[in-house]
Amino acid sequence: MKDSILKIPILPAELITEILLKFIISANNKDYTHHRLVLSSAESSYKLKDCSLSSLFNDFVTELFDLDYPTKNTHQSVWVVGSINGLTCLANRSTDLFLWNPSIRKFKKLHDPSIRTSGCHFDCHASVKYGFGYDESCDDYKVVVVMFYICRYVSLHPVKVKIYSLKSDYWRTVIGNYPGEMCSSDVGTFVNGKLHWASNNGCCLHRGWNIISIDLTDEKWGKLEQPRYGEGDTLLLLSVLRSDLSVCCSYMRSHTDVWVMKEYGVKESWTKMLTIKYPTVFGNNLFSPFLSPTLCMSKKGEILLMSGSTFMIHNPEDESIRNTEVANVSTSIAACIYIESLVCPYLQNEPSTQQE
Repeated sequence: MKDSILKIPILPAELITEILLKFIISANNKDYTHHRLVLSSAESSYKLKDCSLSSLFNDFVTELFDLDYPTKNTHQSVWVVGSINGLTCLANRSTDLFLWNPSIRKFKKLHDPSIRTSGCHFDCHASVKYGFGYDESCDDYKVVVVMFYICRYVSLHPVKVKIYSLKSDYWRTVIGNYPGEMCSSDVGTFVNGKLHWASNNGCCLHRGWNIISIDLTDEKWGKLEQPRYGEGDTLLLLSVLRSDLSVCCSYMRSHTDVWVMKEYGVKESWTKMLTIKYPTVFGNNLFSPFLSPTLCMSKKGEILLMSGSTFMIHNPEDESIRNTEVANVSTSIAACIYIESLVCPYLQNEPSTQQE
């Protein structure tokens, strides 16, 4: 890796227009021609890998490729916070954050957001949650960091929230009423200009889940009305299906329901897309390995799911599920879709960092 100055070539206006149109078309292409899946793991020995999204739907075997990325040689786990327009946000166990475009091999390390666990005394520990999204109102990419200070003798979870703006290259502390309890996932789900987390009281089994959100334009918190899941202990995972918010609701030793909010903010628009029944081989587990967020939907309506290192495709016509083989995949992985693009992770005339 080395520092360099990005030199933008002078191109004819009609050529620039043609390039931009091709990327706009590719982003909306339901064949996923320019969509790729980046895979990460909590294991420190695991390196980021990616594969073609269309290959998972169409090929017998999908090949994984090693990625060059910031902190690759530091021997610590790294995961994807989110990806918007090809610009991808990475975080590692040292709470370092990077904006990175794997297509053009450029990255930017964000300035220290001054959120660390070292300030907690021995009766407290800290949990950090992240989110990455795009503020369309001001054409700005934003990173949200939420820290919970969990104290042994205090029932409440004091929260500190900071937001980074790529446009201003600056971190700000957000003052406001946080509406939920502990976020259950490490990263937020970006839909309709907002970042969303499932939250509960910190227990694994809970009947009182909330879906909380922060609007990246006015930076206000809110809660989203949920579908009628039914009775029983459940776990919730949020994801995006096409452009809609999706919820995977897993029931103990039973099944997983996948819901989609087809009209954002309208409770009545929640629609149950499919139910995955657990095979009897998983009957002794509280929750089946099928507990997984949905990844995407093909133009034929097939839904790609992931469980651990297994990728599955649900066929809505006959309700069948088939496995799709991925070579050289690790266990207990997470996945995020990114679109190949030319979006740069730094400002014009700013010294850049690139990968060789």
